[in-house]
Formats: sequence, C-alpha cells, structure tokens
Amino acid sequence: MSAEPAAPQAASAEPPGPGPTGAGPDLSLLLVPPRVRTGWRLVPARIGAMCTVELQKLRHDRTELYTRAVQPALWLLIFGETFTRLKAIPTGGIPYLDFLAPGIIAQSAMFIAIFYGIMIIWERDSGVLTKLLVTPTPRAALVTGKAFAAGVKAVLQAAVVVLIAAVLGVAMTWNPLRLLGVVAVVLLGSAFFSCLSMAIAGIVLTRDRLMGIGQAVTMPLFFASNALYPLDLMPGWLQAVSKANPLSYQVDALRGLLIGTPSHLPLDLAVLAFATLLGIAASSALLGRLAR
Repeated sequence: MSAEPAAPQAASAEPPGPGPTGAGPDLSLLLVPPRVRTGWRLVPARIGAMCTVELQKLRHDRTELYTRAVQPALWLLIFGETFTRLKAIPTGGIPYLDFLAPGIIAQSAMFIAIFYGIMIIWERDSGVLTKLLVTPTPRAALVTGKAFAAGVKAVLQAAVVVLIAAVLGVAMTWNPLRLLGVVAVVLLGSAFFSCLSMAIAGIVLTRDRLMGIGQAVTMPLFFASNALYPLDLMPGWLQAVSKANPLSYQVDALRGLLIGTPSHLPLDLAVLAFATLLGIAASSALLGRLAR
C-alpha cells in the first residue's frame, strides 16, 4: 500500500529569520510594505524621478543636445565676433563676446524650457497625464518635478555653451562655487520658463497654438532683456519692461558669476525664486483643465 501523504506543516506566524549559522538571508523585509511618502516628501521624490527620466532620454539620444548647440554657437561666432570688432555697443571695457556669452547661455536655456508645455500636451494625448493625476502625488509636486527636469536639460545645454565660449576665448571663472551658482541660476530660470509654458498649455490646450505662442513670446523676452546690450542703452519704456523680465535677472546673475561684472546676485536669485513659485502655482492650477 502507498504511504498516506503527510499533513502540511502549519505556517509559522513569525517571519523567516537567518539560518542556524546566522548567514542566511533575512526575508522579513519582504513582508513589510514600503513606507508611503506623504506631504513634503513627495516633492523631492518626484523631482528626482523626473530628472532621472530626462537624463535617461539624453543618454539614449544625444542628438537634441548637439543640434540645440548650433544656434548658441552661431550667436557667439557671428554676432559676438562681429560686434566685438565693431565696438558699437559700449560694455564698460569688457570685450563684447565676454559680455554676450552669459546672455546666450540664458537664451539657450530659455528656448529649451519655453516649449516644455508641448510635452505636457503630448502626455495628455497619450494618456500619461491622466495616470499621473490619479496618483496621490500633489499637482504641485508633479509640476515642480517636470519644471526642474527641464532645468536638467538646460544645465547640460549651458555646459555646452560654456565650453564653446571657452574655446572662443571668453574669460570666464572656473571657481567651483561660482559654477554651482551658475547651475542654480540656470535651474531656477528654466523652471520658471517651463512653468510658464505649462501654464500656457493649460490655456490653449493644443500643440499648434502653443508652438505659435511660444515663438511669439521667446524673441520679445530675449530682446527686451539685458542679454545683448546694457540696460543703460535702452529707452526708458524698454528699461521698465526689462526690469519686469525674469530673463534680465538671470542674465545679470550669470554675468556676475561667470565674468565677474557688478551684479545684484541676492536680488536676482530672489526674483527668480519668486517667479518660479508663481509659475508652479499657476501651472498647477491649470493642470486639471489640461487633463479634462
């Protein structure tokens, strides 16, 4: 006769511990659910996740980084070198190419961020945005993560422009603390302009309209700033516009950090931080309208 099957052993209520020798794996962690991030912890987690996504995109396809470096290089090579020879714009004894380089860094970062809303509309059309909004992550954390993810791209772009400027002979500092300040300024400025783009996306709702508005906004922002010429050379009405333009504060901070010109760094950082907070609030409020 066949032996009667043995009764199954009762499962122990205690999680399996290490073996007799103490060298076995401790599987008790598998029975404990991960701690849920709540409140303020979601913001740095979301920022880190979005920045990682952007870095992975660039790691798989670096074409965008190279093609976007063409326009800043042309500004420095053609516009910068020509006006340096002409000496038509007084810059206080600083070579015009040195004066121009921080403005082109800010411009290239803005051009990346100002069209970031197109990605939000694409995520809406593909259903990704709806899935993100049903998670417990606050909308402000989503917007902040995406804003600083745009800043990661802008920092990489700025590094390329800095290298091009160095090759052209621009006298810039290589002080690590100042370069960290440059990274912070580029991140804040790009975060604001990407939030502006996402807020516009929440209003216009389509990619074609956003492209048209983005192109209509970028050049006035650029020319109504101190990127190409000092503030003192502008007419009075344009000076007032420039003082309300966040790009002017970003350029002023970059000039002070990179080439050592007199700047108002605490004011520049405060204005950029305040503008970024306003942009996050506005784009968070309009994000739900985009997902309808």
